[in-house]
Amino acid sequence: MENQVHIQAHDHYDHEGSKLGMWLFIFTEFLLFGGLFITYAVYKYMNPVAFHMAAEELSVTVGAINTVILLVSSATIAMSISAMQYNDVKLTKRLLLATILLAIVFLVNKYFEWGAKISHGIYPGSEQLMEVSRGELLFYGLYFFMTGLHALHIIIGVVFIAVVYFKVANGTVHAERYVLLENSGLYWHLVDAIWIFLFPLFYLIT
Repeated sequence: MENQVHIQAHDHYDHEGSKLGMWLFIFTEFLLFGGLFITYAVYKYMNPVAFHMAAEELSVTVGAINTVILLVSSATIAMSISAMQYNDVKLTKRLLLATILLAIVFLVNKYFEWGAKISHGIYPGSEQLMEVSRGELLFYGLYFFMTGLHALHIIIGVVFIAVVYFKVANGTVHAERYVLLENSGLYWHLVDAIWIFLFPLFYLIT
């Protein structure tokens, strides 16, 4: 009985420590993107017309679709945690797969969006960008760097969630011990929150 209590206490501290570590990681990520958002705001203030003109080259429709995709994916991973709490492993796995699928659709949309820009000669270091104003050059530099960094976070998230999926499937993550699933959800909500800022900054400039 004493050993069981000791194990439960150990699991509790492991659980809390793991979640605290994830929250600290999320905090550092917000600091990183917060710095980029401030940089963007400063350059936009200095080059309002150029930023507006450059933003007109982006597709608001594609950006809006990707926003909806990420919002839905945040819902599916949140529901997967609820399903695990009810010990519904089958539903948990389906919801995790849905989250991964939505993430892949987001990346495919981003691939075609970037591909369209590159095909028109709009990419870092291109001759066409060398001919535009300094403000437009700054806009596209920030656009490719910030959305590219976000896409990298999406890829990492897909790998993370896939690992969680297989751990759910083999029983390592279960209704009594699902902190890894919770952490994957926290990470994915971070990815979603970052995009919620990126979308209006780049696609809805007025």
